[in-house]
Amino acid sequence: MLSLEALKKSFGSRSVLKSIDLELQDGEVVAINGPNGSGKTTLLRILSTLMRSDSYTTAKLDGFDITNSSEEVKARVGYLPHSSIFYSELSGFENLDFWSKMHNLNNRTQLVQESLINAGLSSFSDDRTGLYSEGMLQRLGLAMATIHNPTTLLLDEPFNNLDSKGLEYLGNIFSDSREKNRTVLMVTHQKENLADRVLKLEGGVLS
Repeated sequence: MLSLEALKKSFGSRSVLKSIDLELQDGEVVAINGPNGSGKTTLLRILSTLMRSDSYTTAKLDGFDITNSSEEVKARVGYLPHSSIFYSELSGFENLDFWSKMHNLNNRTQLVQESLINAGLSSFSDDRTGLYSEGMLQRLGLAMATIHNPTTLLLDEPFNNLDSKGLEYLGNIFSDSREKNRTVLMVTHQKENLADRVLKLEGGVLS
């Protein structure tokens, strides 16, 4: 569950998020669209604790304040950034294993192997990610976002570069999230019919 009230963020004199109000229920899949530069990625980065807002009345994920309880929030969030963040000299397996180690996960090897199978990347698990295609990196990013079984997924343009198998994998993630009452908030202009709600971010507010 995610609850935001009057969340604000500015860069210098430019107010990007003027007053964001948002309530997401467990198991809900919500899409946000909007023009370039409207603050969509900024909002996801704030919610994933990678960036701080300027102020808010309420900003809680599963009851935890995103600033005062950032470590609790970070453990509950799976974040897919807009650009790849993998170490290109490491293999797909090594990148996921490193990520799972950061989350102190048990049975890391099994979890990583299962995640790579689900993503359709098991045949490429020992290849350096610097050799991966954009679509393969996107699938690996989705595996990274879900490997620790988060309660909330924050996905920035998750459909980018996915082929039919990648789209099937993402669809399975949505289905699994609904079954597990996991909240999904995604920034996208594609396949919005897969979301329960579609919101627009423009002029610093959601509508």
